Amino acid sequence: METEVLIAGAGPTGLVLALWLARLGIRVRIVDKTAGPGTTSRALAVQARTLELYRQLGFADEMIAAGLRFTAANLWARGKRAAHVEFGKLGAVATPFPYGLFYPQDEHERLLIEELQELGVHVERHTELVAFEQSVDGVRATLRMPDSSERTCKASYIAGCDGAHSKVREILGSDFPGGTYAHVFYVADVEASGPVMDHELHVALDRSDFLAVFPLKTSGRARLIGTVRPGSEHRGDVSWNDVSKTIVERMRISVDRVNWFSTYHVHHRVARCFRDARAFLLGDAAHIHSPVGGQGMNTGIGDATNLAWKLAAVLHGCADAALLDSYEPERTAFAHRLVATTDRVFTFATRDGAIARFVRLSVVPRVVPAVLAQESARRFMFRTLSQTAISYRHCDFNAGTAGKVHGGDRLPWIEHADDRGDNFAPLAVLDWQVHIYGEPIDDIATLCAERELPLHRFGWRPEMERKGLAPNAPYLLRPDGYVALADAHARVATLRSFLDERRLQPLARRTLPAETLAVAHSTREAGAVAAATQ
Repeated sequence: METEVLIAGAGPTGLVLALWLARLGIRVRIVDKTAGPGTTSRALAVQARTLELYRQLGFADEMIAAGLRFTAANLWARGKRAAHVEFGKLGAVATPFPYGLFYPQDEHERLLIEELQELGVHVERHTELVAFEQSVDGVRATLRMPDSSERTCKASYIAGCDGAHSKVREILGSDFPGGTYAHVFYVADVEASGPVMDHELHVALDRSDFLAVFPLKTSGRARLIGTVRPGSEHRGDVSWNDVSKTIVERMRISVDRVNWFSTYHVHHRVARCFRDARAFLLGDAAHIHSPVGGQGMNTGIGDATNLAWKLAAVLHGCADAALLDSYEPERTAFAHRLVATTDRVFTFATRDGAIARFVRLSVVPRVVPAVLAQESARRFMFRTLSQTAISYRHCDFNAGTAGKVHGGDRLPWIEHADDRGDNFAPLAVLDWQVHIYGEPIDDIATLCAERELPLHRFGWRPEMERKGLAPNAPYLLRPDGYVALADAHARVATLRSFLDERRLQPLARRTLPAETLAVAHSTREAGAVAAATQ
């Protein structure tokens, strides 16, 4: 094979997939028909779960330094603040990143491309997937090159990260059921002033409008999302002048300059299947939905992370090929739930009619503050938006229970797991490992040594029980930080059977050590600091 995985599409989803695969020692080729990465901010929100995954790859701190943390959101109705919620304290016990990050997609993509180049992988621009066919042994793809010639690429697998109009999905013939909202929406990157330009998130509801104000790091800049004035949506030259200004004026936003403006229809769709033999769909190629909650890009990145380590394990012979069967059920379940949830919220926020207006402007301002007064509701809201609540309990690949933690759950975060720091630090190896909170059973320690499976032991602390962990129970962790096996009885036979039935072996001998990239990160950061001081 010319390459092991051919990736079509170099947005955040495709770039993250390529990053994980390259780090795990897989030969990748990533192509994109565009001339370069995006030049507009587009997707902004980077959720806590994505930052956790980026911490595993070694560049979360770099991204956080370049972005804008946000820890508070506000709901407005007819120009009056109805609710204010602080996220920071709620997330502080759940994740090392108790906030969201606003980081424009164009900058995001450039950072990912730099990380990928450190691994010797370069995006092939002006290169378009034309067709592909599958066989028992692999994929044979036809690519249109920059000079318009066509060439063949042979790969073991192909990943469609090529957006809502995916060529991979088209070739597979996968249906993309769903719908399109009637309203035409706009997104504008503006320089403005006013009381809501305070680096917090604001969502405003009005009689027939809604407005979302997303802050940007540069003072006085924000992203506005709202509805186009009725009657102008069918014109081809819609501009800022066609925006419904009533709600903007109610929010006392004075727009001085529009740096970027675009209109779009919002869709809600999920592909019938995310996998066909050796072809996979990820990101917008697999699911698209409303911008409510800033979930879209983060969900695509989650797809990429979920698939990458599974492909690497199978290609390296470190897992049974049946492992790939778990990608679709794990990610489709979340995609369907996400689309259904955002669809309900978005429909409510934009629906016309007297009843809808009454609920939006009279009921919501009373109900939402009462709900958010409950700490449990605020915590649920944070866990949902941050994507730290995503679980794969329903998938047959994962197994067992110990304490309140089930196979398929994200590993609970323990801030002070030992004198070295938190229990997420070992996840940087991107490999299988066993965690025991308490005293390890000798037989389990022996099995881990025999299988060259890293064993991390953390002295028992009361905080661990509050997080749902059980003392002395082994937790087998997947490379993406989810629990594959939890065994309250700490039986060595259970762990051995789980590994043997799935033919699981560590990837350590075939992956690029995190220490190798640490040198590259420090060198690049030092260069950036030097450039900034010149």
